[in-house]
Amino acid sequence: MIRWLKFNTVGGMGVVVQLAALALLKSGLHLNYLLATAAAVELALLHNFVWHERWTWRDRGAQGRAGRLIRFHLANGLVSIAVNLVVMRVLVGRMHWPYMVANVAAIAAGSVINFFLGDRLVFRRARLAGT
Repeated sequence: MIRWLKFNTVGGMGVVVQLAALALLKSGLHLNYLLATAAAVELALLHNFVWHERWTWRDRGAQGRAGRLIRFHLANGLVSIAVNLVVMRVLVGRMHWPYMVANVAAIAAGSVINFFLGDRLVFRRARLAGT
């Protein structure tokens, strides 16, 4: 339960990072909403990885950080980007929702999947010899 709370705290900070980046990229720099979404998700992913390494799954050790970063992007990153782009395409592109509201819905859609991917795949416990 503590890890779930930590995961959600980091995720909450990541939401702020993602929404701020999306607003800057879409409204400030006038990028296409899908390109801005993908870039904002990537920035939030990197932010979240650092916090998960140092806090959420700190007990899983520092060795293998590069491998975890790759697994994080292949698992959480692909899920986050895919879910965000599909949801944004439907809600903004077809249903004409405001892009910030649609992005909050997209983030929520992928969060539960990402916790389990993080816990079971990315930050998995090291196996003991002979097990």
